[in-house]
Amino acid sequence: MENPSVLLYGPLKAKIEDRPVPEIRDPYDVVVRVAYTGVCGSDVHFWLNGGIRTYVSEEQPLTMGHEASGTIFAIGTKVTTLVPGDRVAIEPGYPCRRCVDCKAGRYNLCPSMKFAADPPFTHGTLCKYFLLPADFCYKLHDNISFGEGVLMEPLAVGVHSVRQANIRPGQRVVIFGAGTVGLMCAAAAREFGASKVAMIDVFERKLEFALSFLGSLVGRVSTPNREFTPEQNAEKFIKDFAMPEGPDIIIDASGAEVSVQTAMHLIKRGGTYVQTGMGKRTINFPISEVCEKELTVKGCFRYGAGDFDLSISLVSQGKIKVKSLITKVLPFEEATEAWETTKRGEGIKTLIEGVKD
Repeated sequence: MENPSVLLYGPLKAKIEDRPVPEIRDPYDVVVRVAYTGVCGSDVHFWLNGGIRTYVSEEQPLTMGHEASGTIFAIGTKVTTLVPGDRVAIEPGYPCRRCVDCKAGRYNLCPSMKFAADPPFTHGTLCKYFLLPADFCYKLHDNISFGEGVLMEPLAVGVHSVRQANIRPGQRVVIFGAGTVGLMCAAAAREFGASKVAMIDVFERKLEFALSFLGSLVGRVSTPNREFTPEQNAEKFIKDFAMPEGPDIIIDASGAEVSVQTAMHLIKRGGTYVQTGMGKRTINFPISEVCEKELTVKGCFRYGAGDFDLSISLVSQGKIKVKSLITKVLPFEEATEAWETTKRGEGIKTLIEGVKD
């Protein structure tokens, strides 16, 4: 096979097939030989349901994967920032560069965004060779491995979330959800100067890892009481975290309806809430809390200008140690088992190795 690729045809139906090696037609494009692809919750959702808002089909299967790192294999004639052999992290979506959002500096909102593994037309990184513009590849420092390079994508989400929240030194932050993105949000919040970062999750083992990942001088953790109402759990967290007025900032990285509801009761008056986790498209929402507390409520969609650069800088300086999040690595041929591993909640981050010669 020239370009082995893992294609999804529908729920629980994936095949390894050969696709053509991508040809460089735009002189600013590059081809990356993929070293690793990470598994995230959206991959599992695709595996189980065949898509989220748009779906794959027997007629239009899709190569999966969007968290990736690799080596530059070929470059366009006008690429000056990269050469074959460079090690890079991949930003898996690139915009049109011409629309109102792109020109305003918010390219992540581009309506013509081409994002890896986004049906029906944009194939993903779970292949041997992947094509994208050179300026959406980021050189990895010598002290960052390919595996750690994969984690630049979720860390960029965390950095973007923290920037959306406008976290300032001394503020108190609560994160709902201690998965990969939640952990990245928490670590980024700490580096932006938060004096206290607390994490909430229903799984004790995740919180144990979160506490070691954040450091006990900053980190706090707690689980909700499943029999409590959102208001009661909010009161519980206020006591658990010793935040009598509530936190200044809440970032929800879970997407769970009950987490969003609890957050509205937990946050302090005048606080800022950022929705990063994706859950049900429609939920019951205590809107009166937003009005009466005069909250600032923002969304967070992927990442924007400078988020990958800052992520790489933080990791290369040793400020955020992402290597500890990698708990399992599976060969390319076992991609579906990697998705199943994540579905079962085993470990923190599972990686899929690239195609071997």
